[in-house]
Amino acid sequence: MPLLGGVRPPIAALLCALLAVAGFTALGLGTVHEQDVPQALRDAERRIAEDAADSVGTAIDARAAAVRHSAASEAPAGSRTPAALLRSLLPTGHPAGGGVLLDPHTGRPLAASGETVPLTGVDVPALVRSGGTKIAPRLVLSSRGEPRLLLFARVAVSAPGAKQDENNDQTGDLRADQNDEENDLLLVVSEKVAAPAVYGVGRTGQLVDRNGKVLATAAPPGTVPALRTDHHDLPAAAAHTANAANADLRTDDVSGSVLGDGHDGLREVTGWASVAAADSKGDASGLGLTVLTLREVPPAKAGADHTWFALVAAGALVLIAVLVTLVLWGGMQRALLRLHLSAARLARAAGHLPMAREELARPVPTVAFGESGRVSRALESIRRQLLGEAGPEPVRPVRRRPGVRALVLVCALVIAAWGIPLLFLLNRAPAAKAVPAAAVADQQARTEAAADRVRRSLGRSCTDLAAAASALSGAPRERATEVLRRAHADHPTFRSLYVLDRTGAIVLRVGKQPLRTLDHAPTGEGIAQVNTSGPIPAIAAYAQVPAARKANGAKGAKGAKGAAPAVVVAEIGVNALNSLVAREGLGSVWLTDEHHRVLAASVGFQAFQALPHRGLTRLVARTEAAPGSTGTPASAVLRAGAAPGEGPSVAAAAPLAQKGPIAGLGWRVVSAEPAAALKLAAFQLQARTMLAGLLALSVGIACLGWLHIVVVRPLRAVTRCAEQLAGGDRRTVLYPVHHDECGSVTRSLELLRQALVDRDRGGGSASVPSVPAPSFRRGGPPQQ
Repeated sequence: MPLLGGVRPPIAALLCALLAVAGFTALGLGTVHEQDVPQALRDAERRIAEDAADSVGTAIDARAAAVRHSAASEAPAGSRTPAALLRSLLPTGHPAGGGVLLDPHTGRPLAASGETVPLTGVDVPALVRSGGTKIAPRLVLSSRGEPRLLLFARVAVSAPGAKQDENNDQTGDLRADQNDEENDLLLVVSEKVAAPAVYGVGRTGQLVDRNGKVLATAAPPGTVPALRTDHHDLPAAAAHTANAANADLRTDDVSGSVLGDGHDGLREVTGWASVAAADSKGDASGLGLTVLTLREVPPAKAGADHTWFALVAAGALVLIAVLVTLVLWGGMQRALLRLHLSAARLARAAGHLPMAREELARPVPTVAFGESGRVSRALESIRRQLLGEAGPEPVRPVRRRPGVRALVLVCALVIAAWGIPLLFLLNRAPAAKAVPAAAVADQQARTEAAADRVRRSLGRSCTDLAAAASALSGAPRERATEVLRRAHADHPTFRSLYVLDRTGAIVLRVGKQPLRTLDHAPTGEGIAQVNTSGPIPAIAAYAQVPAARKANGAKGAKGAKGAAPAVVVAEIGVNALNSLVAREGLGSVWLTDEHHRVLAASVGFQAFQALPHRGLTRLVARTEAAPGSTGTPASAVLRAGAAPGEGPSVAAAAPLAQKGPIAGLGWRVVSAEPAAALKLAAFQLQARTMLAGLLALSVGIACLGWLHIVVVRPLRAVTRCAEQLAGGDRRTVLYPVHHDECGSVTRSLELLRQALVDRDRGGGSASVPSVPAPSFRRGGPPQQ
C-alpha cells in the first residue's frame, strides 16, 4: 500500500533542515573576519563625501539662482549707464571676484567691476544662442591660473530710453541702435571656487575637476593637506562619473571609498562623491566636479578567529541532528511500521481463517515503548480472542508513562539547548568596545553636516527674504504681489508669504493660509519659532521692509504708520525641514528647539514631543554651554536605542549655528544610528549567530510540530481504539482518516472488529468470509 505522508517525511525533513543550518553556521560564522579598518568606516567616509558634494552642489545652485534673480529684478532709478546697471545687478555677499556686462551679439564688454573676468575660450554669441533661458555655469582659469566659476544671466533693458553717457568710452551706452524693442545683455559673474565643507577632526576635503586637478582644498587648521589624487582608483572613478553625468547618462558609480596604505601606525580612508549625482539636474550637474575626503584612522587590533567556534557549533548541531533522527527512528518510525505490518497480517489472517491458522498462531511482536507498546499488546489480545484462547480483557487505567509526546518534547529540548544560547547568549557584542571611536566621530561629523545643511537653507531663506523686502519698499500693490509670487515660486520651502503692517495685521498674502501668524511686527531679520504647542510646528523667517523714499531722496513721512508694509514673513514648511535632516546611513534624525522638543525629523514624530530616549536628551544637554554661546557637538554610544526594544546605538548632537540670525534659537540636530546597522565584524558575527539559533529553533518547532500533528495525535487515538476493541467494545466503528501508517492500523482494526463480531455471533471461533480491502474517503466511513 503506498503511504501518503506518515512518519517518514517529518523525520527526514528535520534531518535535512538541521544539516542545512549546520552548514550555514559553519560558512556564515566562519567567514566573519576582523578587519584592520572596518567596512563601517569606509562607508561612513563615502557618505561624508556625499554630504560634502551635496553641499557644494547646493551652494553653486544658490549662487547661480541669486545671479539670475538679481538680473531679472527691476533696475533701480539712476542705473541708465552700463556701469551703474552692473553695480545694481551684482548680488550682495558674493565671494571675491568680479563681474562684467557683455553685449551678447559681439561679446564686447560694456562694463566691468572687480577683478578681470576670465573670458578666454568663452564664445559669448554661441553661448547665448545655445543657452536657452538658463545658461549653465562654467569652470575657467584666471590669468594667474586660478580656477574661477563663471555664472551667467540675461539682463533685459529697454532700448528707446538708453542714452549715451557724457563721458562715452568703450564701456559707453546701452546700445540703443538695435531694432528690437528690448536688448538682452549678458551678465557674467566670476567667483572663486569654494572648498567643500567637511567636518571631523583631522579630515581633509578637496574639490577636483573631471581631469583630477585640485580646485580647492579644505584642511584642518595647522595641518598641511595630505590628500592625494594619484590613487589609481580615484581618477578613473571620478572621470567616469563626471563624464557620464556630463553626457546625461545614468551611472551607479557616483560615490565610493578607497583604503590607502598605512604609515606611522595609521591607515588612510578616502571617500569620493560626484557633485553631479548629488546635484541631479541643477546648475552644478554639468561641471564634472568630484569631492574627495580623507581621514587617517588607527587600525583595529587583530580580533579572534571565529572559524573554530563556527566548526564546533556546526559539528554539535550535526551530532544533535543525527542523535534526534536515530531516537525518532527507533522510538517512533520503526515501532509504527512494525505495528502497521502486524495489524495488516492479523487482518488478512482473520479474513481467511481456515487457511491462516498458522498466521494467527504467530504472536504479535512486542514493542516496549509508549503508545506503540500499548497497541502491540492490544493486538496480541485480539489475536488470542480470534483463536478462542482468551476473552475480552477489561481496559485497565494506564499510568502516566513517557510516550511519543515525551519523545518529541525531549528532541525539541535538545535542539533548543543548541539554539537558545546562540540566540540570546553567545557572541554578544558589547557596544562600548565593539564600536570604534572613529565610527562615533563619523556619526558626529555627519550630524554636524546635517546641522550645516539646515543652517544654510534657513540662512538662504533670510537672505532671499531680505531681497524681497527691499523690492517691496515703495512698490504698488500689484508689483508687491508679483514680488511675493516670484519669491514663493523660487523657494519650495516657503509654505506661505505674507506682509504685516506696523500693527501686526496682514496686508498682503500669497500661498497657503499661515498656521499661525506673528503677534507683532518684529524688527530686523531672522528666524522665529511662532508656536510652542499644537499639531504642526510653525517656523517663520522675517525681514524688515525698508521705508520708502521720496523722489528727492528724503525718507517718507513718519506718520505713515497705517497700512504701510513693515515686515515680510515667510512660513517655512515642516516637510522641507524633514527632507533637510534626512540622510541615508545617518539613522533617525531630529531637529529640536531649545527645550529639546522635536520640530522636524526624518522619521514619524509628534510635534513638540520629547526625544524618544533619555540618553539622547542627556547627550543634547552636553552640547549646551554658557549663556551667549552655542556649545559644541557631542557624540556617544548609547546602551539602548532611540526606540523601545532597540539595541545599542551611536548618537550625536550638534548645535544648529554658531553665528547668524538663527544662532540664538538654541536649536539642535540629533541623530541616532543602531549599532547593529554598522558593518562591524562584531555585530555581523552577533547577527549571524542569532540567525543560526533562530533557524535551528524554527526548524525544530516546524518539523516536530508536523510530526506531532500527523503521527503523535493519530497514534494516541489509535491506541485508545485498539485497547477498547481488545476490552470487548464491538459497537464502535473505526474510520481511518489518514492515508499513512496510523490509517493503515485503523483500517486493520476495523477488519478485526468485524471478524470478532462474526465470531461472537457464531458462538465459536471466527469464520469470516473474505473481506475486500475497503476504499477510504477522507472524513467518512469506509466504502465496501
